[in-house]
Amino acid sequence: MNELPGRDHGDDHRQLVGRRLTTPRAAAVAGIVFSLLLTVTYALLRSSVPENPKDSGDWLATNGDRVNFALWLVPFAGIAFLWFIGVIRDRLGVFEDRFFSSILFGSGLLFIAMTFIATALAGALIASYQADPVATIQNGLYALERETIFRVTNVFGVRMAGVFMFSAGTIWLRSGTMPRWMVALTYTVAIVQIFSLGFTLWFTILFPLWVLIVSVHFLVHPPAVPIVEPVTANDTAAD
Repeated sequence: MNELPGRDHGDDHRQLVGRRLTTPRAAAVAGIVFSLLLTVTYALLRSSVPENPKDSGDWLATNGDRVNFALWLVPFAGIAFLWFIGVIRDRLGVFEDRFFSSILFGSGLLFIAMTFIATALAGALIASYQADPVATIQNGLYALERETIFRVTNVFGVRMAGVFMFSAGTIWLRSGTMPRWMVALTYTVAIVQIFSLGFTLWFTILFPLWVLIVSVHFLVHPPAVPIVEPVTANDTAAD
């Protein structure tokens, strides 16, 4: 096929390379944003809600506004996390393992979904208390929702985060796209989160801290060369 006059394929290639090189950096910044937002959210929640699951619920009256602000941050953290998933897949390029990438993507979505569910339950609990404080505490609604939020976040959510890290570590180990120390750190934190039998109220901060470390590494060590897709027969025919 004849080339169109005035068209520079070299310029097109440089523009494509430029787009691919800026995507990981932008998404790495999103990973840092996710880490900071979620860490602040957890810190506010853990400092506002008593550790004793059988507490009287007085914090709903004294710290309700503080908790509401923490819950308001969660959707923005979730959006940033989706960008972080994108940078992991984009950095792998043609070395992406479809099997483990599917597990990575699925566990990441489940983690965000469970975080959103726990956030919605917490917001509903505060709203119920503001509408009728006595009934919320005495009819068992408070105890039920509090236990549900704890299990969704600290049992299922934490383990999905562990599966996400385990999948990422396996992909990096097989592809060689990350240093060995990062793979070892990822496996260590993942195994702790997946198989730990007890969870402290600050245990959930491990995952956003790991995301922060990975995101900073992506910013400091961008890909030396862009990873482009292999040329297919259809691409050759199109030219």
